[in-house]
Amino acid sequence: MWAARQGRRYPPGVTSPGASVFDRLERLLPFVSKPIQYIGGEVNAVTKPWDAVDVRWVLMYPDAYEVGAPNQGVQILYEVLNERDDALAERTYAVWPDLEALMRANAVPQFTVDAHRAVGDFDVFGLSFSTELGYTNMLTALDLAGIPLNAADRGLDHPLVVAGGHAAFNPEPIADFIDAAVLGDGEEAVLLITDVVKAWKAAGRPGGRDGLLLDLARTGSIYVPRFYDVDYLEDGRIQRVAPNHPDAPWRVRKHTLMDLDEWAYPKNPLVPLAETVHERMSVEIFRGCTRGCRFCQAGMITRPVRERSITGIAEIVENGLEKTGYEEVGLLSLSSADHSEIADVARNLADRYESSKVSLSLPSTRVDAFNVDLANELSRNGRRSGLTFAPEGGSERMRKVINKQVTEEDLIRTVTTAYAGGWRQVKLYFMCGLPTETDEDVLQIATLAREVIRAGREASGRKDIRCTVSIGGFVPKPHTPFQWASQLDHEATDARLRKLKEAIRNDKEFGRSIGMRYHDGKPGIVEGLLSRGDRRVGRVIRQAWQDGARFDGWSEHFSFDRWMQAAQVALADEPVDVDWYTIRERQRSEILPWEHLDSGLDIEWLWEDWQDALAEVAVDDCRWTPCFDCGVCDQLDTEIQIGPTGVVTLPMPQVIASPVLAAQES
Repeated sequence: MWAARQGRRYPPGVTSPGASVFDRLERLLPFVSKPIQYIGGEVNAVTKPWDAVDVRWVLMYPDAYEVGAPNQGVQILYEVLNERDDALAERTYAVWPDLEALMRANAVPQFTVDAHRAVGDFDVFGLSFSTELGYTNMLTALDLAGIPLNAADRGLDHPLVVAGGHAAFNPEPIADFIDAAVLGDGEEAVLLITDVVKAWKAAGRPGGRDGLLLDLARTGSIYVPRFYDVDYLEDGRIQRVAPNHPDAPWRVRKHTLMDLDEWAYPKNPLVPLAETVHERMSVEIFRGCTRGCRFCQAGMITRPVRERSITGIAEIVENGLEKTGYEEVGLLSLSSADHSEIADVARNLADRYESSKVSLSLPSTRVDAFNVDLANELSRNGRRSGLTFAPEGGSERMRKVINKQVTEEDLIRTVTTAYAGGWRQVKLYFMCGLPTETDEDVLQIATLAREVIRAGREASGRKDIRCTVSIGGFVPKPHTPFQWASQLDHEATDARLRKLKEAIRNDKEFGRSIGMRYHDGKPGIVEGLLSRGDRRVGRVIRQAWQDGARFDGWSEHFSFDRWMQAAQVALADEPVDVDWYTIRERQRSEILPWEHLDSGLDIEWLWEDWQDALAEVAVDDCRWTPCFDCGVCDQLDTEIQIGPTGVVTLPMPQVIASPVLAAQES
């Protein structure tokens, strides 16, 4: 808040917008951990002259550099914007508390890692939220940048604060802090916003800040919370959400990018100098999912399925490897093995790079989509990355409830294939606290893991077979059939997981071969509060941040007690509390905070699917069956885009070592 206190826009020593603050930042770096993460200078990074463009963006993934730098969404938007002659984009990340304290003491503002410019100088501050636990990091960045936390307090020269990402599909808890939100795919959305901002500036900024926000709202696809009022009933439920301006639409629709081959990104993947959580070249092979897992917000809100062609994938991989020098290619999607031509994709890429050091990986693989041929292609060069499968529910009954149509036989067959193919360790992911779940459903995880080890030993003839069981707490999410469900309280979650751990430990024959990883249920309660909260929850976020909340996705920084105390203070005069937002089941008649935000999904279809879940009725994947009328394709004028493309074999270009790799080896 130093900018507000000193009554000026720029920090001491910064005399003009776009000037670098690196000289003052550099003096602080010897006193912080991992200073290299603040330096920038990545391979393929872009720095443009400040005065050569009309619109200037700063993009933030609100987490530490090591997590945010590899984020493909931010990298793609960074490229899309910097390709325009009239725009520039730079990146910023959350600074660790040690540097935050020094920045405050020395009046150094939130800065970009590209040209180390002050974030407060830019026209647009875009934040990509993949999880709600990044909200407090946003407040830190705003405060360090000298941008008022409340959108209503910002003036004409403050950046436009825009939220995007999956967690922005219910932006109501952060409505007080953001100027606008984008639902859905960002590539076309950032270009639209750029055009609107450019036109507004060229016209002399008519109407001031509200004039710009109205121009954005008129598009019908950019949500501006300022132009909507929320009324509440005496019991705390929402009475209605309505526009307070005639130009604001009653419902704001999501952006859906069609024909992924026309958007061949990343073209120039960033190669960080600092260590990050992912050291690989990544390509998104398709977007969306229609498997219909009822807990999965990502699968619901990214419909319809849009596949990238084999040739499109190959071009991105070839270009990316040449420009990065990476030795691993991650084929990304919500379930990569579900690509209709995944066998040909994997075989062709394996053929191309068999004589190189390049390995292929599918970070997300469905149990029933993995087979021996795919396993062989992924391990052809002798390098095997870890395999993770997600049955999600421990029992057959639970998998029907969540519409995860994977049987125990499917799982055993798949892991047998993996172990027989040379893998020695498989990771299985489950959730605890799913709707209608009992202790027995969770204990079935131990039984399933035991059978996995048994099958692995038989298939491989070895005793060194391992199975790691990783368990996360279930959090109901907006725009899913489970958006009405109650959340299991953290005490009950912890009690069930203790019983499971004891069952595994007591297994004398297989227990030593089964690893178990889980977090306690407390972070899930805070995530649940933020994911299904309304605007009143914004007070909780601000109170928690003022009390010291930072990096809530990191266990060493997260404090459940701090959040609960903040909720008590912030909601003291309201008829609601944390339990009201989390463990309470909603009724169909209740207006949900996000109902005016259109993900394309018909709310009646979601409710019917919720009833099917309670009745343990499964629904097939509409990619291969008649339409189930979820609403996306007809309401958004989109369609499922899958193969066959007619391409079976790719030409075999000569594989040449990349200039980046050659330079590294020399």
